[in-house]
Amino acid sequence: MNHITAATPSRNIDVIPVETARTLDGLFQERVRRTPHTTAYRDYDVSQEAWLDYTWDDMASAVKLWRTAFSRENLSPGDRVAIMVRNCPQWVMFEQAALGLGLVVVPLYIEDRAENAAWCLDNAGASLLLLENMARWEAFSQVAGQLGQLKRIVIMSTTSQDVHLTGHQRAIALRDWLPEKPENSPLAENQPDSLATIIYTSGTTGRPKGVMLSHHNILSNAHACAQIVTVTPDDILLSFLPLSHTFERTAGYYTPMLCGATIAYARSTRQLSEDLLIIRPTILISVPRIYERIYVGIQEKLAEGSAVARLLFKLAVDVGYSRFEYQQGRTGWRISHLLWPLLDRLIARKVMEKLGGRLWQVMSGGAALSPEVSHTFIALGLPILQGYGLTETSPVVCANRLNDNVPASVGKPIPGVEVKLGEQNALLIRGPNVMLGYWNNPEATSAILSADGWLDSGDTAQIDEQGRITITGRLKDIIVTSTGEKIPPADMEAAILHDPIFEQVMIIGEGRSYLSALVVLSKHGWEVVATHCNTKNDPHALAYDEYAEEIILEKIARQISGFPGYAKVHRALLIPEPWTVENEMLTPTLKLKRKNIYKHYQAEIDKLYVSH
Repeated sequence: MNHITAATPSRNIDVIPVETARTLDGLFQERVRRTPHTTAYRDYDVSQEAWLDYTWDDMASAVKLWRTAFSRENLSPGDRVAIMVRNCPQWVMFEQAALGLGLVVVPLYIEDRAENAAWCLDNAGASLLLLENMARWEAFSQVAGQLGQLKRIVIMSTTSQDVHLTGHQRAIALRDWLPEKPENSPLAENQPDSLATIIYTSGTTGRPKGVMLSHHNILSNAHACAQIVTVTPDDILLSFLPLSHTFERTAGYYTPMLCGATIAYARSTRQLSEDLLIIRPTILISVPRIYERIYVGIQEKLAEGSAVARLLFKLAVDVGYSRFEYQQGRTGWRISHLLWPLLDRLIARKVMEKLGGRLWQVMSGGAALSPEVSHTFIALGLPILQGYGLTETSPVVCANRLNDNVPASVGKPIPGVEVKLGEQNALLIRGPNVMLGYWNNPEATSAILSADGWLDSGDTAQIDEQGRITITGRLKDIIVTSTGEKIPPADMEAAILHDPIFEQVMIIGEGRSYLSALVVLSKHGWEVVATHCNTKNDPHALAYDEYAEEIILEKIARQISGFPGYAKVHRALLIPEPWTVENEMLTPTLKLKRKNIYKHYQAEIDKLYVSH
């Protein structure tokens, strides 16, 4: 077994020590004490049509108001409170007020289906929920029977026309819930090992599991991140990954707080390109999908341009990547590097300007980044640092560094974290960042966490002599999309097969921005589709019929309506011939040979994702 521990000295300015902060609410209080008048957050106010700045002192005053409102709800330390709101300063106010009173925060994805979110709320036993707007409340009103444990529902964005709020005793507008003046609300005596949050993550059973993270789990992870990535009070981060995503919460919220940097909240993913030009961030934290979108845009523009433009772009990427390898100390200097000032001016700088022109550190995590995409951006001067982690590890386990960046790997372990290879080269992880366990699920906890603290990631890996980790596969059949969502395909496939028109189905989407389905129809299924398409029953012809695909997608959507919102199938590939043991698509026990199927239909699968 290969076994390593990593340590890297801190290079940051004004990083608050873990021992000083002790807890997440302690960290906030210490940051307010150290830099009360510097800008903590920047957010766009729709009513004023302007970007507003919040100092740490402003945030502290607001948190006192929120804490007073919480105190009036007769909640006790350890009670769970949930938030289903977009990224904004109010998200931080809610969490910091709750943590200060010893409450446990349950973050929910704002785009999640009400049914799924209601299950999580019920499982956590949440007493209070903060919702974004009336539309969310109306969606929840359809599953009101599952919300029996909720005593209070606070709705953030409401208007004077939302009079029907008064018909619900539990629901109240935020403006009415918050007091005019703060009262003295005694802070809870949180301990570092106290439970801070429960984060729900998809499991192989189809139902999410609640990952329990302590104050120290997250705080130690954020501090370790601050030791491998230089963050200063002069930096500004543009936040757009949901704060319900552990990667954003630790690396894009608590790490900047440790270091005193400013966080600007993007208005929406749709407006991201505009916000990059307005905010001009110096640091960006993202999942691969954002880089993939920009990359696709570049490729589409190149395809419309001249052959000379495409040639120049290729030359810039080739020379740029060669320079990167030279700067990393892996290759020698080449005479072609003399072309870089010209290529930088003509090509690279124009790409970087579209990202704001000031980015000097970019992190990618949550899913694997395509080598082609990372190669291109690194070549053009965007230093993407790929890392790896799990919700269960708060989440960062390892990451590349600016001066030690091997894009094909996920870098070395962060300080304080140990890794080793177990059976079948499974990556095992131990450290202060490893979760307390799964909420009310001791069986699932013992299945992943050993008695001596080693967590089984479920991923297979290689560890080289320098300690760099390369993820080589997955022991469990879990799809991780490029947005970082984890989806168990077997559960979705079983649900789809309830419709008799389907004979076989395989869900795909690993590293992609959305899910697709490879489907083999039953004899009856082909007849149904042919009838709908008003054409003859010829599977080989129907397989390429766009209307046939629409019919199939509609039927799939009906079968998987109970799954989370992000588990939507966007494209379908109809397969004319069934998968059998004889054609090596099935095992002798009739299980899908996923790798064989994927490889066999690789060309057709790639077409499903062209220009998307």
